[in-house]
Amino acid sequence: MASYLERRTVDARANIEAYVADTPPSHRALKFFDWVVEWAESKDFRGCPLQHTVSELTDASHPARAIAHDQRAWFTKRFREWTTAARVKDAKATARALMELFDGAVVGSEVDGPQRASDARWMARKLLAG
Repeated sequence: MASYLERRTVDARANIEAYVADTPPSHRALKFFDWVVEWAESKDFRGCPLQHTVSELTDASHPARAIAHDQRAWFTKRFREWTTAARVKDAKATARALMELFDGAVVGSEVDGPQRASDARWMARKLLAG
């Protein structure tokens, strides 16, 4: 299970980095939410494999939990870089809020459909605009 999640995180990071690569750093957080919308609208979307797996694990020391933690740390770091580049008033708090929007977009899209990802993108735009 851990090796599967490790492959998925490596692939996701590469996909995201490629998706935002041509976008100025100050606009990458919003561009990321474009990626989330496209992902949620894709026919293969099944939600987040990390969220699914961790929710089923009772062993707090399971290697899959460490992979999930590392992936969240990667997202948090990216959001901080992007919000700092965007020169928002409180880059740290905005990065945390974007992480929450991402979580909600993924879970909401799995249950309610891709409109939840579009809603999260709309809110991200508001947050980043100040």
